[in-house]
Amino acid sequence: MPRAQLAPVLFARATAYRLSGRVRFDKECIGDVVVGPDDEFVVFRKMVLASPKGHSDPPRALFTVRFHFARFPATANKRLSLIPAAFIAAQPGFVSKTWLLGRNTGMFCGVYEWRSSGDAESYWTSFPMRLMKRRAVPESLGYEITAIH
Repeated sequence: MPRAQLAPVLFARATAYRLSGRVRFDKECIGDVVVGPDDEFVVFRKMVLASPKGHSDPPRALFTVRFHFARFPATANKRLSLIPAAFIAAQPGFVSKTWLLGRNTGMFCGVYEWRSSGDAESYWTSFPMRLMKRRAVPESLGYEITAIH
């Protein structure tokens, strides 16, 4: 695992981002509905990492993951999903994450924006993703990476 992905390095980076005010939670989109192929998903949180001054490269890739948690009700898992937020924001190339919950299926969905497709691909094996994989029902887990042009 590259040094940039180690938990202590991610924690230090996340702390610096938080202290500098670069990490924010966007409340304007809470409650928005995204229609998927098999359910309507409701946004319950969005985290954005502001670009450093002088850098405004648009995101180039989306990473979308869907799954069911193996334990606990949706209300508890919504709260627990905050725990890895700092480690997510500290990932190389991270731009934003939107957390959603399926109205009918109870399926959780995460939509991430990344600076590059390579950053999105690297996230699949990252520390926060490994934590999520341990809590997910394995056969419910699926992801997709989409390039943004």
